[in-house]
Amino acid sequence: MASHRADASSFLDNRGYSGPLVRGVNPVTLFEKAVRDRITDSYYWKEQCFGLNAATLCDRAVELSSIGGTYGISEKPSPFLCLAFKLLQLNPDRDVILEYLNFSDPGSDEEGENPENGVVKERGDFKYLRALAAFYVRLTFDAVDVYKTLEPLLLDYRKIKRRIRDTYTLTYIDQFVDDLLTKDRVCGTSLWKLPPRRQLEDLEMLDERISPLADELEALDRDSNDGEEDADRNRSDNDSSGRRDEGDD
Repeated sequence: MASHRADASSFLDNRGYSGPLVRGVNPVTLFEKAVRDRITDSYYWKEQCFGLNAATLCDRAVELSSIGGTYGISEKPSPFLCLAFKLLQLNPDRDVILEYLNFSDPGSDEEGENPENGVVKERGDFKYLRALAAFYVRLTFDAVDVYKTLEPLLLDYRKIKRRIRDTYTLTYIDQFVDDLLTKDRVCGTSLWKLPPRRQLEDLEMLDERISPLADELEALDRDSNDGEEDADRNRSDNDSSGRRDEGDD
């Protein structure tokens, strides 16, 4: 008698998948097959990602201590990459992802003591949740929405750790977002080709972006021009004075 059993691998490609598509494919196939296999074979995936939903995934994201792709000689997938893969599998509504991006604890201070155990806790526990959501946006949103959603995060200068090889390096959320907007491979994952922003502006799909530093740059330019004009006047005055002295001799 034929028996039937659930085959999870059928949901890791286009076989047996009938859910929402991203650019015409099963969302989990946005990761290369080799990376998918490493993730599903990893201890973190089997132990920490089993049974997660869009709400409980936040608890795992809060526990993250770094971003990254694969690491070590055996190229183990980082917890960040495993959770990103879980997000692709869950494929939550857009409103949920936007909530991940903008979530913050209004009651937290820069530093404070946890009243339960007295542990000093830094504000920004949700910065890795924001980084995770930004990564998901880059993978799944269309080009216009990627720019509109991620560019405001360029003003987030909080520090985060990036795991590379067998070590860690310090980076910032705005730098990570800039990598997402400008690079084709981030966290060991190939990203789909994002059209240049200027091209979308020429097609009138995006408004021209005005940098928040524009006023400061203009002020610096004015100061620099004023300094050059003062230097030119001083040189001119010195030359005139020297000619008068020669005439007196």
